[in-house]
Amino acid sequence: MTTKLLNRSTGKWKLPQPLDVKEDGEWIPLPRIARTIPFGYEVDEDDDKVLLPIETELDALAEAKKHLKTYSYREVSNWLSTRTGRYISHVGLMKRVRNERKRKNKANVLRRWAAYVEEALTKAEELEKERLDSRTDTSCGGATEEPRQA
Repeated sequence: MTTKLLNRSTGKWKLPQPLDVKEDGEWIPLPRIARTIPFGYEVDEDDDKVLLPIETELDALAEAKKHLKTYSYREVSNWLSTRTGRYISHVGLMKRVRNERKRKNKANVLRRWAAYVEEALTKAEELEKERLDSRTDTSCGGATEEPRQA
């Protein structure tokens, strides 16, 4: 039974995708999955299922998150709207920050679970190998008799 467990695939771990993705210092386009266009993105004119990043808005949003440690959501949303020229309410900003935090925490938990599974599988394989090795040693062991001569 343990062999079946060891040979079973752990499947694929689906990690939540972050809302904002920056690769090599550059914001990348995202697929559109909802009707609402998130702050910092605009719909691609050629393909309405793709959201193109607006770098100035996303950079300002990243800076606004730092300001939340000192100022209220209402003050930061007003600053962000003034700075970018695109309106975002304090509730919208709060939801955006909360969802990003939730996604980040979920990704960390799933990564931790994946590490636990890998560690458990490695340990189970070691124990299974020890068990099988001990069986082969005892079954072959013992005194061997030489054939009797008549």
